[in-house]
Amino acid sequence: MSEPFVLAVVGPTASGKTWLGAELAKRFDGEVVSADSMQIYKDMDIASAKPTAEEMQGIPHHLIGFLDRSETFSAADYVRLAGEAVNGILSRGKLPVIVGGTGLYIDSLLGNVTFPAMKPDPEYRHQLTEIAETQGNAVLYDMLVRADPAAAESIHMNNVVRVVRALEVIHTSGRLFSELKAESRREPSPWRSLILGLNTSDRSVLYERIDRRVEEMVSRGLVEEAREIWLRDKAEGGFRTAANAIGCKELYPYFEGESSLEECIARIQQESRRYAKRQLTWFRRNEYIHWIIFDNFGQKNEILEKSVKAMEIYRNV
Repeated sequence: MSEPFVLAVVGPTASGKTWLGAELAKRFDGEVVSADSMQIYKDMDIASAKPTAEEMQGIPHHLIGFLDRSETFSAADYVRLAGEAVNGILSRGKLPVIVGGTGLYIDSLLGNVTFPAMKPDPEYRHQLTEIAETQGNAVLYDMLVRADPAAAESIHMNNVVRVVRALEVIHTSGRLFSELKAESRREPSPWRSLILGLNTSDRSVLYERIDRRVEEMVSRGLVEEAREIWLRDKAEGGFRTAANAIGCKELYPYFEGESSLEECIARIQQESRRYAKRQLTWFRRNEYIHWIIFDNFGQKNEILEKSVKAMEIYRNV
């Protein structure tokens, strides 16, 4: 008996993953499993670009909006919960469609990576988060550079969640994060998989789409959502892990009277473009991705047709 089949849709932010994932799930009788490190949190509906009810098209979506913003969530946690979701979908005779832009989640799940067990230290994690908030990301990142240069090379300075996690692991285990990461094991995957990657032929087309989407998010209430999160976190004595999401932290200077709203919105657009570039860098390292390249976002029929064709070929191999 052949292994069960799993489909994944990946790509940079604003590339159309949510739409394509739902379309393919509808076409092939599937359910969606999110692979987004910010959509897992409650409250941040607009900032994390959670799919709306309309975008879900009646398709069940898993691992969205289930975690409190005070809680941390590792790749090991994702592999465990997403694996349970995938197996549950398969047991119902449906197709699991994994959709998201967090490359570490995708690679770890489909690569069936087993991570060494790590004991958390919430108090130390809070101290590290405070350093980033009060002294800046660069100061926190420098701590990692000095503690584990190899780990620092693989983590971007602005990815505060992963920087904090690496330092926390070093603190609790007494070992280098990079060493422990190297000890993670890839076991034979229980599933066959096809990974579809979305990207534009011209980077400027994607960047224009990102800028427009940020403007749409603002019109939908992004500023008000971020203000509520900012006020709640201040009242509770500190900013939480998820407060570092793009779309939230860039607005805090506006709430504090240090920058204009226009400046902060421009910063969100800039950080979103930078994030898209980092995502593409990550995904391009994966030789197994079947890329769907398109010229503009009006080519939905062509994108769907190419995706369906690839799906039908790979599923029957």
